[in-house]
This record gives sequence, structure tokens and C-alpha cells, in this order.
Amino acid sequence: MFKRVSVGLLMTVALQAQAAYECNVKPQDDIIVSPQSVKIIGASGDLSISPNGDVTRAGKALTLSNDARQKAKELQTGLRREMPLLDSQIQQRLDNAKVTMDKIIVKEMGSDSKVRNHLDKLSVDLRGELSRILEKKDAENIIFHHQAIQQVQAEGQQKINQAMGAVIQDSVNEMGTKSINLSDLSGSKNPLKSMLGGLGNLQQAIRDEWKNQEKDFENFGKDACDRVTVLDMQRAALLSALPQS
Repeated sequence: MFKRVSVGLLMTVALQAQAAYECNVKPQDDIIVSPQSVKIIGASGDLSISPNGDVTRAGKALTLSNDARQKAKELQTGLRREMPLLDSQIQQRLDNAKVTMDKIIVKEMGSDSKVRNHLDKLSVDLRGELSRILEKKDAENIIFHHQAIQQVQAEGQQKINQAMGAVIQDSVNEMGTKSINLSDLSGSKNPLKSMLGGLGNLQQAIRDEWKNQEKDFENFGKDACDRVTVLDMQRAALLSALPQS
């Protein structure tokens, strides 16, 4: 149980982030947002939408109805708004989870605990994995790589598993050393009981914090899914409104 809970906050943020990317909508397009255009490349074709609603398909300008132009403007506006917002919300939750975990480790195991290094590395690794899906070059240039989702899921889980193994190992070692030292000072003959008690306190502290944040994580995943679904519906509506030839 401790192994699973010990990095639960960071892991849950990562999984909620992936849920936001996936949802019930299965992305089939890469999306490239820049000040000049929003490009949608993949199953939807090769579309480029300007801020005023002009659309090119495979480099050819399309003659649009007023309805199609309005749908194009709404879609590119939505993508410009939602992609950076989703990225910032995910990053903020990673920050919050990392700070929370670090405070718990410092309180329960001390500021010199090696477990903190594993959490730092895991946080950096998860950010790196997520940036392979949503690549933010700067505030106005963002690329969504739909084909990276499955690979990031697999490799991100591998990094999480590696971090959990390191966390549990160092936690046991540090708690064991601390218990033996306390045993030497107090004359206690049961350092194992003391070590297990320390691990139990750490596990409980993390479990309590997870309960505090669980609802927020769930709401974030659902809200992000709803927004992604709206964008996909707008994409489908635009495709239907474009000239077919």
C-alpha cells in the first residue's frame, strides 16, 4: 500500500492530464497553433485556419459560406484558448502536488531525505513526458502531437514505477536507520516496530492529503474532457460545412 500511495499525488496528476488529452474523444489530428494560423493535420485532412476564418486545405484556399467561416473562426478561437489553458492547469497541479509531497516528506522524514530527490526527478520527468503531447514553444506557439499519447502513457508509467521503487527503498532505509539510532538512545529492543510506525505515519499523511485533493483532480479531468469534447464537435461541424471538392 505504501508503495502505491507514496507518489500518488504526482501520479494522479499525470493520469488526469492524460485523461484530459484522451477523454472519450480519440484524437486523430496534430494541431499547430501560431499567431498566423491554426493548422489541423491528420484524419481531418490538412487544414489551416486564419484568425479571420479563412481556410486552406492542402494549401488551396477554399471558398466559404458565411456559416463555414463562422465555424472556422469559432474553432480556431477555441483551440487558441483551450490549449494553453489546459497546459497551464496541468502544470499548476503538478506544482501543487510536488510542493505538497515535499512538505510531507520533510515533516515525516527530514529535509535531508533522499526521497525528495526522487520526487524532484519524477516531477521533471512527468513534465517532459507531457510536453511530448502538448509542446509549448512559447505563449503563442503550441503543438499538440496526437500520436504521442500512447507512447507517453507507457513510458510515463515506467518512470512512475521506477520512482516508486526508489522512493520505497530509500524510505525503508532512512526509517530503518532512524529507528536504530532511536533504539540505541532509548534502549528499545524493537527498532522494526519503530520503523514500521514511521512508514505508517508517512503513508497516512499522504493518504489524508490525497483525500483533500481527490475531488479537485476529478473535477479537473471531467472539465477538461468536456472542453475537449466541445472542440471536437466544433471540428466535426466545420468539416461538414466545408466545400467537399
